[in-house]
Amino acid sequence: MAAVAALKKDLRKKIKKTLAHVPDTSAASQTSNAIGTLLRMPEYKAARRISVYLSMPVGEISTTGIVRDALSQGKTVFIPYTYSLDAPQEGQPKSIMDMVELHSMHDFESLQPDKWNIPTPIEDSIPHRANSFGGKGASHGDFTAWGDNAGLDLIVMPGMAFDSNFGRLGHGKGFYDYFLRRCHDASLVPFRVGLALTEQLLPPNEAVPMDKSDFRLDALITGDGELRRA
Repeated sequence: MAAVAALKKDLRKKIKKTLAHVPDTSAASQTSNAIGTLLRMPEYKAARRISVYLSMPVGEISTTGIVRDALSQGKTVFIPYTYSLDAPQEGQPKSIMDMVELHSMHDFESLQPDKWNIPTPIEDSIPHRANSFGGKGASHGDFTAWGDNAGLDLIVMPGMAFDSNFGRLGHGKGFYDYFLRRCHDASLVPFRVGLALTEQLLPPNEAVPMDKSDFRLDALITGDGELRRA
């Protein structure tokens, strides 16, 4: 575990340096290509409940166009909300992520940037937002709180690096993998799609360091518009 963690840390440093040199015009062009491919996917078209990461200003595929399209199509859109647990149970991290409903583009435009400049719902709004695990508000990691209206059809996932075997390197907090673990334990695992700038896809002879807590993707879309399926 320690060896894998060290390898992940080194890879994050390497990718971070690479992404610092991606021109804004290239990122915008790649975003257009990737989103166009996603919107044509049968899994996206059929999905009624989707989760979409909200992108940082630089260094990854922007998801604003996905949010806009999904809402216009009448899909229920969920976005990440991360928070600290007051009393983590054994095996739980100190901070976790839920997916909470985004109500409209006006709601999207009212979100406030967090310390990474990622649009984020304010804490006071959370009790009024549906949770993808069922009910409203934060789940607080409760595994007994699954509601009848629970689950996601599709989740659009970010990452720092991806490989040709659908491995994904996150930012190191473990939010997505623990969220997916909770989905798995409730038999609610959604179809998992990663979005990557071409600079984030490792060469065929390289792989993302993985351990047993890491989930692989079902599909990966790169900034040249290519769709890869597991």
